[in-house]
Order: sequence, then structure tokens, then C-alpha cells
Amino acid sequence: MLALAFLASTAEAQAQVSAALQELSGEADAAAAVEQHWIWEFFSYAASEFLWVGAWTAVKITALSMAIGLVLGLGLALMRLSRLFVVRAAAWFYIWIVRGTPQLLQLVFIYDALPYIGLKFDSFTTAVIGFALNQAAFSAEIIRGGILSVNKAQSTAATALGMGPVLTLRRIVLPQAMRSILPGVGNDTISMLKLTSIASIIFVNELTFRAQQIVGQNFRFFTVFAAAGLIYLILTSAISIAQSWAEARFDLERERRPRGETLRRMFGFRLNEKPGEDVPAPKPLAVSPADAHVSDDDVFRSLATSAGGIAKRGEPFVVCRNVQKSYGDRVVLNGIDMTVARGEVVVLLGPSGSGKSTFLRTINHLEPVDWGEITVDGRHVGYAPLPGGGLKPTRALAKARADARIGMVFQHFNLFNHLSALENVIEAPIRVFGIAPEAARALGLRLLGEVGLAGHADHLPHRLSGGQQQRVAIARALAISPKLMLFDEPTSALDPELVGEVLQVMRKLASAGMTMIVVTHEIRFAREVADRVVFMDEGVIVEQGPPSEVIDNPSQDRTRRFLRVVERAETAS
Repeated sequence: MLALAFLASTAEAQAQVSAALQELSGEADAAAAVEQHWIWEFFSYAASEFLWVGAWTAVKITALSMAIGLVLGLGLALMRLSRLFVVRAAAWFYIWIVRGTPQLLQLVFIYDALPYIGLKFDSFTTAVIGFALNQAAFSAEIIRGGILSVNKAQSTAATALGMGPVLTLRRIVLPQAMRSILPGVGNDTISMLKLTSIASIIFVNELTFRAQQIVGQNFRFFTVFAAAGLIYLILTSAISIAQSWAEARFDLERERRPRGETLRRMFGFRLNEKPGEDVPAPKPLAVSPADAHVSDDDVFRSLATSAGGIAKRGEPFVVCRNVQKSYGDRVVLNGIDMTVARGEVVVLLGPSGSGKSTFLRTINHLEPVDWGEITVDGRHVGYAPLPGGGLKPTRALAKARADARIGMVFQHFNLFNHLSALENVIEAPIRVFGIAPEAARALGLRLLGEVGLAGHADHLPHRLSGGQQQRVAIARALAISPKLMLFDEPTSALDPELVGEVLQVMRKLASAGMTMIVVTHEIRFAREVADRVVFMDEGVIVEQGPPSEVIDNPSQDRTRRFLRVVERAETAS
């Protein structure tokens, strides 16, 4: 109040108030003449340009501060999620200080402290800085909570496709996190708009301060402050509408329509389509220019050929030497030595916890190895040789995964929940490998058609059955033109009646000559499709060989016990 009194006593403030009262003189005279007509007076003040100029100042402070605060908040959130203790601690300390002190004191401190370090800003700029720094602390926790709400399997799937951390955050994590982030951000935006009134302490001439100036001259408390309240209500309602629109935009369960379908329903045609014309089906695109003659039925064989799976069949492709991996004191992989030939289908069998999935993840460096080495097509994935021997991790790990072109299909599908089936398939080709969107779209439709999902291109994952989701996952892995396909128990999360449709796609891929390593408990599939079966237990290879030997005539007692358990389970089901 002392600050307000000081401001009102200045010549500049007096001039502002006098000008405003002159603008409102007609309404004030009418109200004085007919005092009971307070409603007219209320709407006169609500339409006052003097108050709306103050409201616009509040809006500008809110918009600028929220924009800056959200950017800083994202940085703080990522710092809080960092693996480095020093980085996490620095972010936590900042948030602790800001959230634990009143915003009014923060504004006064910034207003008084910045000039001492040579930074002199006007009151408006100082208010923006103060509100932005305060909002950064609160936004950081909102954004961090949103990021943590997204299943980590989404990031794992993006990583397997060769997407880097920044691209994964921008394209996969944040769009899904927005469901959790938007309500908190919308609430903070409304709160900030109303709290801009405390900026008057540093002489910012915003809405509430201007209402106080008018009241200080005519003492019409009720009508003036009620008018100011109506203006605030209009502004906050606009924010609420924008929040509702944004939440609908990022709703993962919203219905998706084919591209241009909205225009067709409204006007009877799509973009670039004359009314009355039938929309032509998308023209199939060959996997590569060299394969332009390949028919749609031979997509898988075309992929295998481009990866060298037929021309160089039998040459060593995946070579593992003394691979070791531990989690704390628990040894998961203990000296794995194995070579997979180009075009070979290897099935890994073994009980849960035997290290099969971990071994699969070390091949494309989703998990680093503690010792040993793995080469794919003669190259290390994410490692570089040291001059004196040994290996060191490379910084460009995402690029190394992309260059290796290793497709991976997960047990729980790991489709990107916010993207349609087609968008899931074409995300990596466009964002990682730089394929033109139209070419990627044509290839995606072709692959979806090959796995029997041509009519589900615009469906979100939650609209698909488990078997359909897994087939989309296979098409997504194939869209990067992989040289090697890894399957991590692709049917274990499916109902029995859905297993067949996934295995059928895998059989077609195997017969096309694609190099495949499959972790599965499907004994019949292993017997029919595998060139070699590897049985693992407790992190070691117990035995390996053709299916006729390992499955039909195992040499190790541990293998026989496992196969008996699996056969009893299959009989019971």
C-alpha cells in the first residue's frame, strides 16, 4: 500500500488517473444522477479502455513468463532426471529455493538486486523475469511428472529404431506426457494471470493496480472491482478453452480419420481431388530403386535381398565372443560365444531369467556389455576399438544403431501410443533415415498390407488387438530396411488364438531369407522355422544345434527337463 500511495502521489500517476476519469465522466455523471443504476456503471467500467489496457499488460506478462518458464522448466526437469548427481542436485536446490519463498519477495529482490550487477530493466521486463524464474521451478516438477508417466518401453522402442535422446523426447515422450502436463500448466497459467497484480509492488501498471487507481479517486469499490473481476473471468475463461482444446489435441484415445477425410465428410472431396472423382489407391513403392520391379507379394524377399540375406547367405553376420553382463552381483550372461550366419534363423530357448532377452538387447546395444564383444556385419554397434586393444563406447550411439539397421520386435509391442499404425511405421524412416514423407507413407502402406493390416493404417494402437499390434510392430521394424531382425518373445503376451497370425508373418519373413534371432517358447515354430536352436540357462549356452537334435533329441538333461515342462504347458492350454 505504501508503494501504491507513492505512485498515486507522483505527477505521472495523477495524470493517468485524471485522464481515465475524464474518459469515464459521462458514465460517472449518469451514475451520480441515477445512483440506483449501478448495473450500467458496472458495465461502463467493464468496457473501460483504461482497465483493458491494464488487462493487456497482465496478459503480456503471463504469456511471456509462461513461455520462458516452460522452456526453463523443461531444462530443469531434464536435469532432475539426469544420471549425474551434481546436475540433479543443482536443479533440486533451485526448485527448493524458489518454491519455498514468496513470489512477492522474489520480485522485490530481482528489482533491487539486478542493478547492482549492471542489469537495469524497466518494471515490465523485471516482472517478466521474476514470474518466468518462479514458474520455471513449478513447471519443472509438472513436466518431470509428465515424463515419468510415460512408459519407459516407449523410449526403448524409439532407441531401438535409431532415434537419439532429443528426437525421442520431442517426438515420442513429450507428446504422450502432455496428457499429464497440460492440466497443471493450464492451472499455473490462470494463477499467474491473477497473480500479476503483485507486480504493482515494482510499479507495473496492470489491471488490478489500475482498478485501485480509479477507486482511490471515486471510492466506487464494488462496481470497479466487480468490473475488474469480470475482465479476469473473461481472460481466464479463454485460457480454459485453450487448455481444453490442447487436451483434446493430445488425447491418445481420440478417433483418427484418414488424411483428408474431414474435408470429404464436410464437402464431399479431399485436398487435390475434384468433387465427384474417386480417390485413387496409393501407388505401391518398391523398397529401393533397384527393386522397383518387385511385386507387393515379395516385399519381405526384397528386404532380405537388400540386406544381403540371400546373396551372401552362410557368411558370418553376428559374431559374439565371451559376452558377459551382470546387474550388481547377479550374473546374467556368462561368457556367451555364438555366431549367426547371414540369412540364418536362430531360436533361443530357455527358462525365464536365463539371459535370453538381455543377450538380445546387447546385440543392438540397448544394454552395454561388461566384457567381450559383439559385431554385426563386421562392425561394433556403439563401440570403437582402442589402439592398444579393447573397446570404448562411442558418443554417437544413436547413429551407430541407425547405421547397423537392426529391427527389433518386443514382447509387449511397444507401439507409440499417440501415433496411428501407419505413423508408427513411418516415424523412423522419416525422422532417422531422411526418407521423403510420401515415399515413406507408400512404403508403410505396403508393409501394412503385407502383414494384413491395410485397412487399419489410421487406427491408434488401443483400437487394435494384440495380434494386430504385434504385426504393426513387425512392419515398423521392417520399415528401416533391417539387415537383422530381433524378436523378443513376440507371442508371449498374446492370447492363444492370436499367436498364429504373428507366427505366420514371421514364417514368411524367415522363408524370404531375413537373418533372424528369435527368443520364444513356441516349440512348434522353432521346429518348423529355425535353422538352429540355442538353449540357454543361467546365462550360459547349454547346447545348440538343428531343431531335430536340440528339440527332438536333446543331449543335456537340463534341456530335456525344460522341454517336458513346455510340452505339458502346451498340452494343458
